[in-house]
Parts: sequence; C-alpha cells; structure tokens
Amino acid sequence: MKELQEIPIWLWMMIAAVLLLQGTWLFRDARDRGQGMKAWFWGIWGLTGAPTPAVCYLLFVVLPDRRKRKAAKNR
Repeated sequence: MKELQEIPIWLWMMIAAVLLLQGTWLFRDARDRGQGMKAWFWGIWGLTGAPTPAVCYLLFVVLPDRRKRKAAKNR
C-alpha cells in the first residue's frame, strides 16, 4: 500500500483526466452513431480503464460502422 502513496499527485490527476476524456469520447461517439442505451455502457466502461475500452469500441463499433457506410455508398 505504501507504493500507492509514493505516486505523485500529478500522475493521479493525469490518469483521472485520461479516463474522463476516454469515457466522454466513447459516450458521445456512441450516442452520435445511434447506439442508444449502449452509449452509456461504452461511456461507463471507458471510465474504468485505458486503453482496452477504446480498442474494443474501435473494433466492435467504429470499424463495422465504417464498413456498412462504405458498402451503402458503393451500392
């Protein structure tokens, strides 16, 4: 437990800022893509850790959405 006390406060602030930004970005992007209630899932999950939620969001939401839009455009 002493190891956590040795971490400087500025590092804790940076970690908090990164998690808050990631959660906000995931929520807003999912909402804009029409994910509905799933937007809350992505936003809350984005607050819990980095970068796993962002990578999963890109793999399971962004890439399939881009493929759908590209396929619809080519029709």
